[in-house]
Amino acid sequence: QVQLMESGGGLVQPGGSLRLSCAASGSSSGPNAMAWYRQAPGKQRESVAWISSGGVTTYRDSVKGRFTISRDNAKNMVYLQMNNLKPEDTAVYYCYYSRQGQIYWGQGTQVTVSS
Repeated sequence: QVQLMESGGGLVQPGGSLRLSCAASGSSSGPNAMAWYRQAPGKQRESVAWISSGGVTTYRDSVKGRFTISRDNAKNMVYLQMNNLKPEDTAVYYCYYSRQGQIYWGQGTQVTVSS
């Protein structure tokens, strides 16, 4: 059983930066994918950024050039560096882990971008 714990959310002004972290415990070795999703009030959960165990990354168009996903396989950590944040980035951000058809979610961390 994989458990995910996010941290790093908070309140930031437009144009500011935040770094989200996610610690994965109970994960085993082998190919897997980690990602960040977000869900704003009244909206569906959407993917933000993905990273494979080999380091291949993908981003949704609206965050390209502003967000960077990275991971430390030795520490079982995944990060999301968010720069130039916009009010529309306000959401609960969830860590995601998948391996061999199994999917796990963190509890979420709130990111609020407001002046």
